[in-house]
Amino acid sequence: MTVSAVVVSHGHARELERSLPAIAAQVDELVVVANVPGSVGEVPPGARVLAAPRPRSFAANVNAGTAATTGAYVLVANPDAIPEPGAVARLAAFAAGRPRCGLAGPQLRWPDGSWQPSRRRFPTVSGTLLRRTPLRLLRRPYERQRAHYHLDERPDGPVPADWLLGAFLLQRREMLDELGGWDAGYRHYVEDIDLCYRAAKAGWERWYVPDAVVHHAYAAIIDRRFLTRHTLWHARGMLRFLRKHPERLLALR
Repeated sequence: MTVSAVVVSHGHARELERSLPAIAAQVDELVVVANVPGSVGEVPPGARVLAAPRPRSFAANVNAGTAATTGAYVLVANPDAIPEPGAVARLAAFAAGRPRCGLAGPQLRWPDGSWQPSRRRFPTVSGTLLRRTPLRLLRRPYERQRAHYHLDERPDGPVPADWLLGAFLLQRREMLDELGGWDAGYRHYVEDIDLCYRAAKAGWERWYVPDAVVHHAYAAIIDRRFLTRHTLWHARGMLRFLRKHPERLLALR
């Protein structure tokens, strides 16, 4: 069982100074994709750097990094995601024991050690409007959408998930090959939801494995500010998702 890691950096050389050594120590192969010049500094021994020929979407860079690796499992990690010792091994061991586990995600924690809600339900139109418009000032998502974020659940063992934040995901290569990888048509948001949704439709399981712990800074720009380019990117991503999966227009939960 081999695990390859792909980390995409868009000007995050400073964050990589902390995360790459922690990731490299837990995987068999590490590829860092530099989306723009200056995105990567010094890397651990054995790690490879791929320079994107031009700035590409996150998903396109993930696909390029995946194609450059050979492991049975592909770990996709954000530059600001730092795994605790043994985290990757716990994810891989769990996935190895379930042949239909296509994705496994860890328990994410904020840098201060507090719990971060990374296991979520597939989005609905009404729920997305509440989270991504000024309506969230009246009905705060982390108070009113407790089911979406599983806020009242703190499982101490693996549990199924609709989707998991793409900040740190272990993926079975067989699943990626079947699905055709990540959808490079997403600019920067919703590609992780889309991957998990396509996996679900194809019969692949997605699991949250809390014994694996990863610390994640999580900028969460669209949770804090309205009407930025990130807001527009997210809106475009959700529209793409609904065009691809129009049945979600009828989803009520």
